[in-house]
Amino acid sequence: MKSRRSFFKTIAAAGAVITLPRWVTAAAGDRAPFPAAPNLFKSQRLSAMVSGGTITQNGKLLPLVRAAHKLHYGAPKKILLILHASIPADRDGAEKKLLPLLAEDGYVGESLHHYEGRAAMKKVEEAEAFFVGGGDTFLLLRTLYETGQLALLREKVMAGALFNGSSAGANIAGLNIGCTNDFPVVDVPSRAALGFFPCVFNPHHPKVGEPEYAGRVDKIRGYRRLNPSEIVLGIGNGSVVRLHAGKVTVEAGPVFLYAGEAGRELPLGEVAELTKLVG
Repeated sequence: MKSRRSFFKTIAAAGAVITLPRWVTAAAGDRAPFPAAPNLFKSQRLSAMVSGGTITQNGKLLPLVRAAHKLHYGAPKKILLILHASIPADRDGAEKKLLPLLAEDGYVGESLHHYEGRAAMKKVEEAEAFFVGGGDTFLLLRTLYETGQLALLREKVMAGALFNGSSAGANIAGLNIGCTNDFPVVDVPSRAALGFFPCVFNPHHPKVGEPEYAGRVDKIRGYRRLNPSEIVLGIGNGSVVRLHAGKVTVEAGPVFLYAGEAGRELPLGEVAELTKLVG
């Protein structure tokens, strides 16, 4: 009877795997789609930057954001735009808005959405710098998993390609998409993200004194009660956080750190708690 019960359990488990979506069960070669916990990937060559969203005003990059871009990207180069967080019909428009912003500082942009399959993977393999735009985080993460691009993007950045993400693009730079403001409009095979920063991000974090501030703080504290081991980094609109040469720094605020019993607003400069974790 015990063997018979085990047999039926095995059959049921196999059936469940067969019915999973293709993008969950598809083989990924030597790039496994599900990173082992803890989902933090360390490299002294890793250089990643994130912003909380709303990085432009009157059609121009905000001055501090532009300065951070120039610091991060350095000399003029080609930047691969990953706009999967936008719905497909909006990606041409998103690219059109970004290209002149990059061109002002000598950067040439091209969006990955013009390519599919192996051609898209080749673009990621050849890129020396990335910009991941905002929109819906769940759509972004699902598409990266579905296309097999998530692990390859991680490999490229770990090897020295420059990463920059805004809003949804910031969310995927953390351990997982645990504290996003987005509705889960699509399913994802895993909440595990790129794992560059040793924290979970909350973009568009209100400033102290703004009407939404108290409510956001309560939500993040509620999240941490259920996930006490996770550090949450709240990054406001126009704020920038950078990981470079083994250090995490605030390049533009407001930025809020939630760890331990309370949260606090961070000054510009190094974030010692996070640098210690990536060192």
